[in-house]
Amino acid sequence: MTKKFETHSFHIPVMGLAYTVDSPIKVAQYGISSVISIVDDFLIEKMNEYYSNKFKLPYQEITTKVEDYRAKRITSYLNTVDTIVKQKFENLKKTFEEKGGEFDKYMEMLPDFSELKQNFTKKFSNYNLKEDALHWIHNNLKPGNIDVNIMTKLDKANFVKNEQLPTEFNDAHAALRGFANSNLESSVILSAGMNPRLYSYFENFEDFFPTKEGYLKKKITLKVSDYRSALIQGKFLAKKGLWVSEYRIESGLNCGGHAFASDGYLLGPILEEFKQHKEALISDVHEILVAGLEANGKNIPESPLELLITVQGGVGTNEEHEYLINNYNIDSVGWGTPFLLVPEATTVDAQTIETLKKAKEKDLYLSNVSPLGVPFNSLNGSSNDIIRNARIAENKPGSSCPKKFLALSLDEKGMPLCLASKKFISKKVDEVKLENLSSEEYAKQYELITDKTCLCEGLANAAFLNYDINKKGEDQGVAICPGPNMAYYSKELTLKEMIQHIYGKINVVDTDDRPHMFIKEFKMYIDYFANKVDEVKDSYNAKQEKYLNTFKNNMNDGIEYYQQLFSTFGENKDYLLNDLNRLKQEFLNIKIPVREKI
Repeated sequence: MTKKFETHSFHIPVMGLAYTVDSPIKVAQYGISSVISIVDDFLIEKMNEYYSNKFKLPYQEITTKVEDYRAKRITSYLNTVDTIVKQKFENLKKTFEEKGGEFDKYMEMLPDFSELKQNFTKKFSNYNLKEDALHWIHNNLKPGNIDVNIMTKLDKANFVKNEQLPTEFNDAHAALRGFANSNLESSVILSAGMNPRLYSYFENFEDFFPTKEGYLKKKITLKVSDYRSALIQGKFLAKKGLWVSEYRIESGLNCGGHAFASDGYLLGPILEEFKQHKEALISDVHEILVAGLEANGKNIPESPLELLITVQGGVGTNEEHEYLINNYNIDSVGWGTPFLLVPEATTVDAQTIETLKKAKEKDLYLSNVSPLGVPFNSLNGSSNDIIRNARIAENKPGSSCPKKFLALSLDEKGMPLCLASKKFISKKVDEVKLENLSSEEYAKQYELITDKTCLCEGLANAAFLNYDINKKGEDQGVAICPGPNMAYYSKELTLKEMIQHIYGKINVVDTDDRPHMFIKEFKMYIDYFANKVDEVKDSYNAKQEKYLNTFKNNMNDGIEYYQQLFSTFGENKDYLLNDLNRLKQEFLNIKIPVREKI
């Protein structure tokens, strides 16, 4: 490892609604950063009650009758998490003299290249003066970040007695306010694209603006899939005096959760572009930031603020981890899917863990189940799928839709409506019945409509099951959204084992057939492209033609990049080039339709 790291070189990204909702409580005391989803305030309120009772902290229920309850629930829970993490971290530091205690666990899990670990070993390996050691620990040890995630698209308007509330009470706005009003000193990670109205709302909170010394109490991280998007969003925020502290690059397809496919841009070339243009990005956006801060009468930092470039999506071996860091100068690598098999780090119910352990490549697929209309990583055999299919078989498809976080459509009265709700599905099925379709076409349309599932409940239920928390309403089972990487992990892991795997001390991947992450993503994009070509064969227009040709050209650029890159890979060169050439031929065999010119 050539790049220097004070502590860890990985982070745990947000997963689902429940899977990382309490990860900081589990891992932050060991210097590991993780991300809480703050979409589901109902789940958050229950978790606040559970952990307040567990750690004997004051708890006051925030009911839906309280004004601005969503934001207040989020603030309260984040403050609870912050309090618990600080308490656990202080207790950890006091175990310095206990052999095998929490302090030893903290230091043991740090990678050997950690500057913190090296400095401690160098300073205290030959003498054990307790007072000096405790002083050093107090000044140098730090917990991992308690970051939060907001999906910018989930900004549904809210109503009281059919009267729409002001914009600041929209879901994403209220979530942002909940984070902004909390005690945390961490980042909000914005995903799922640009929301100008939400971005402008940041200006209302002083914690997002820098001090003259360049300190930001609360930071902004953008999850992006390409450099152009990062530049556009970074400049938009800078004009308002807001700095993006981190661009978190995620593979468009080789990831968990919703898959926001790029237009054929592959991860390697994207990382190369960030590497080549990082300094220009800093200087260009800093110049706009200074003007924005001046216009708003804010402090102007004496020098450009820190900018981190991180990456996640499909990484599964120490070799891939280190290559991303060393070749692309990455500041942290996200390891998501494998951590679903680590109960010490994430919250997954026992039944789902067993299903994950048995999952093979064929069991992990992109589905049509999300009400957002975006491909969604799914697990064959999940309890959510079983329950949904049983309802369809009983001719009772759809959910009662109690939470409505994904209710982004509108009914005839202008009220939020979810595509997975019984109301929407019943209405659409009735409409299709009137179209006099063939039995084959009707079956196809019926499947597309009824395939949608309740993710609001499904992605939260693991926490209710794990902590034996009662909840009302119909059972939706557990929906889980691992990336395809899960196929190569088949056993439950301890936190120590997972970290040892990340840092190359052990190997927990149980197959020799796992493809390189770049090759796996390339194959997924080939399949995605083939499906897109197939979709337009019966109705092909100029817009579709332009899209497919742009996609193809970007893929060809990616192939050329990987041919040059893999030629430098030493002993793995032939293996990777053979895989690349095989997939290249598969890609070239996909023929874009020729559109007749009128």
